[in-house]
Amino acid sequence: MEQLEQIIGYTFQNKKLLKQALTHSSYANEKKLGKLGCNERLEFLGDAVLELISSDFLYAKFTQVPEGELTKKRASLVCEPSLAYCARQFGLPQYLLLGKGENMTGGRNRDSIVSDATEALLGAIYLDGGFEPAKDFVLKFILNDIEHKQLFYDSKTILQEIVQEKGIQPVEYILTGESGPDHDKQFTVSVQVNGQVVGNGTGHTKKAAEQAAAYQAIQEKKF
Repeated sequence: MEQLEQIIGYTFQNKKLLKQALTHSSYANEKKLGKLGCNERLEFLGDAVLELISSDFLYAKFTQVPEGELTKKRASLVCEPSLAYCARQFGLPQYLLLGKGENMTGGRNRDSIVSDATEALLGAIYLDGGFEPAKDFVLKFILNDIEHKQLFYDSKTILQEIVQEKGIQPVEYILTGESGPDHDKQFTVSVQVNGQVVGNGTGHTKKAAEQAAAYQAIQEKKF
């Protein structure tokens, strides 16, 4: 836990909060910690704190953008895949406390578990140190490099808009391959515009693979 504190740049006064933020329900069940022993309550709090901080940030940064667009930006930046990506950038998954079964079936790599833990960690920081350290954490690890993150996590929407502007045929995503065991699947998807393959992508879910394919299509501009 001390190593994680060094990475995130915040030292907890109450170490129990940090441990609880890292505790998945499978571990809590295994250790008979009860329903309140896992990170779900902290995740609930962290979700609300993240929404406030990200809303405040976007409102100040994009002064000429209307409410609807700000809502879309926020949704793409704090969605499950985005939070999981951010968490992996600073190594959070390796510190999670998972039950043996969950760990063996790839839970440490599961977006839902990792993103929930990110929100729980934020909730723990907020409870322990207040709004300012929570805001520092979000700005440092979640709202950094937002142009790239928004493009990647909202690529399908952006590609659809580009195609519509050009007046060409609708975008079509085709699953071209699956590999790996059930608990750690890897999907490969191609994206076609007007019958022509314009991008390929892989991911642990079909949706993630589609986003990666759309991202490549936007980057390479083959249509």
